[in-house]
Amino acid sequence: MTAVIDSQVHAYAANTPERPWSEVPNWPPHVTGDEMLAAMDAVGVDGAILVSAFSIYQFDASYAVEVRNAHPDRFALVKPVDPTEPLVAEEIADWKGTEGTVAIRILMSRGREHDPDDPGIQLVLREAVRHDLPVNVLFWGRLDAGMTLIDHNPENFFIVDHMGLLQPHEPPAPPDPFAELPKVLELAKRPNAVIKISGACTLSHAGYPYPDIWDPLGRIFDAWGIDRCLWGTDWTRAAAVLSYENGVKPFRLTDRLTDNERATLMGGACAEAYGWSPEV
Repeated sequence: MTAVIDSQVHAYAANTPERPWSEVPNWPPHVTGDEMLAAMDAVGVDGAILVSAFSIYQFDASYAVEVRNAHPDRFALVKPVDPTEPLVAEEIADWKGTEGTVAIRILMSRGREHDPDDPGIQLVLREAVRHDLPVNVLFWGRLDAGMTLIDHNPENFFIVDHMGLLQPHEPPAPPDPFAELPKVLELAKRPNAVIKISGACTLSHAGYPYPDIWDPLGRIFDAWGIDRCLWGTDWTRAAAVLSYENGVKPFRLTDRLTDNERATLMGGACAEAYGWSPEV
């Protein structure tokens, strides 16, 4: 049986002087590794890609490493890296040697803009190739720049965060949440990329079980191929919009997916992209 894998979750400790937050987003006061695991267990999610929470810890992935080390059979690790850091090449090499590592992440979203051909970005991408690391990339709001990045770096393997679409941190969803869908479909022509179907439920205007997301998602599945689509909740970023359970159940219950498609979307494609599966 194919393991159910969430392609993006975040875990973090409470905001204390011993482990201070960089900023205070509208997230729960803490979602520890044990709490994240309990939420997964409650709905039968076998494993998850634990993405170090940039909003809270910036480029420090030490908490995510602690969580993974406590539960090595359930979590794999992704760390955001800073293209402006002079020692970023050494940092990526160290990360490659960290148990549980499956990828790095770069952020090209609004407020943290980097040109696709920026020397720092290019250094990060060269090091990713050198160390055989996939590159998670967030470029919602900058789809054209993201497309250029992927086109200009065919040696890299990219995992596109959150369908490339801007998603809310609290209700309501944007008035036209899938306005840039044509660009997402065009992006599917790039063979060196796969796409996370993460946070999709936050784009619904209809509420649980989010029936209005399925037509645009169907177009993404058709363009990309279900084997290049990685389901995920992006919990806890989505916590102000929905519960973890409500990010999982609609994909389990929908009749818009066959059993084989569901198994691929909710685990098989993620295992293939990251070369990792939980021990179940």
